[in-house]
Amino acid sequence: MINLILCGGAGTRLWPLSRTLMPKQFVKIFGEYSLFQRIVLVNSSFCPEQCIVSNVEQYFLAKEQLQQVGANKTSFMLEPVGRNTAPAIALACLGLPEDEIVLVSPSDHLIRDAESYSKAVARAAELAGAGNLVTFGLKPTGPETGYGYIEAEGEQAKRFVEKPDLETAKKYLASGNFYWNSGIFCFKAGIFLAELNEYAPTMLTACKVAYEKAAMESSMVRIRHEDMAEIPADSIDYAVMEKSKKVCVVPCSIGWSDLGSFESLYSELPHDKNGNTEDKHHTAIDSKNNLVMSSNRQITTIDLNDMMVVDTADALLVAPLASSQKVKKLVEAIKEKRPDLLHSPQTVTRPWGTYTVLYDYSHFKVKCISVNPGARISLQKHLYRSEHWVVVSGMATATVGEETVFVRPNESIYISAGSIHRLQNEGKLPLVIVEVQVGQYTGEDDIIRVEDDYKRHE
Repeated sequence: MINLILCGGAGTRLWPLSRTLMPKQFVKIFGEYSLFQRIVLVNSSFCPEQCIVSNVEQYFLAKEQLQQVGANKTSFMLEPVGRNTAPAIALACLGLPEDEIVLVSPSDHLIRDAESYSKAVARAAELAGAGNLVTFGLKPTGPETGYGYIEAEGEQAKRFVEKPDLETAKKYLASGNFYWNSGIFCFKAGIFLAELNEYAPTMLTACKVAYEKAAMESSMVRIRHEDMAEIPADSIDYAVMEKSKKVCVVPCSIGWSDLGSFESLYSELPHDKNGNTEDKHHTAIDSKNNLVMSSNRQITTIDLNDMMVVDTADALLVAPLASSQKVKKLVEAIKEKRPDLLHSPQTVTRPWGTYTVLYDYSHFKVKCISVNPGARISLQKHLYRSEHWVVVSGMATATVGEETVFVRPNESIYISAGSIHRLQNEGKLPLVIVEVQVGQYTGEDDIIRVEDDYKRHE
């Protein structure tokens, strides 16, 4: 059985914690491991291999986090643009043997009860082996209106229903045969593709064309943008599961949460005796039942109750905890004024290392850049800015135009606007530099890559 992990989505409902370049599945909210890493680890006992469906930007982040947990048998399906879950799953299944059992997992869900989950997966694999499309039906713990439901008769799915109003949700809960739709699935690759051909043949045809024209690399398939754009967008539920006659449900209680809001996140985090989430940077006086998350600044509260305070290096969110569903609306407002705040966190992971934005003002920006041993940035140039590099630690191999020089700690080099340049670390320790950018525009999209080890392009 192979674990197909879907890594799409920007996690806007957990902004500013989650950004486009660091969505919630890769944020280490619960300590040592991210949600993505937790899914890999919990599935590793019955899925020795993983296939990650991701966009190009998240590929390097996913690859690094996989290495951190020792997941070595991994392949990637890279999508240049998202077309929802049905095409993502279909493209991955096209590269698998027809009899391969596939466990489809969202990358941003939390599963607390590993033992119950393991039993549910074992039963799902049995049903999938018999030719069924299997979904995991979560036993409701309350009349939740934010989830879709599945009505079942035993293990046979009867119908999928949309997010209900409160009264309808209460009726579903009382009936005892309605389950939350988890978004976790299990089936043979060939069975899914056959059902997709039955109910969404145009989609399958477009996926086959895209797969056949894709760039096949070592353990990676890159779909071309023009081919991906031709695939009809739809979810697996709408395209197949709601129409197929082969759908089974495995009812289960696995300590699941989709962490779809700060309110749901609050319920999963540990609390102190006053109901505040535990945070070493939070000092409270007469404050109760607050979600407080700090990157490293000290947060102090007085007479504050039932609120959320989410502090990052470049953005602060303060609101009643009960209003956490409005964060998505807030993101739309921010998109109009400061779209950059939605894109990147302060520290951004790149395939060669990381950079942290220390200051960002009109006409200049200061970064701390760390380049991994043996790595180098792309050979590039900028149209609107010049750069000053000061080496803090390690030895830099700097290429500017036709000249290559070694820059030692406490030495610097200047790169004028328009000059082709590259920074490389040929040593065995991380290279750390401070970069000062000066120019009329210092955005990340002012990068023209001439050559790149990681096959990125603007």
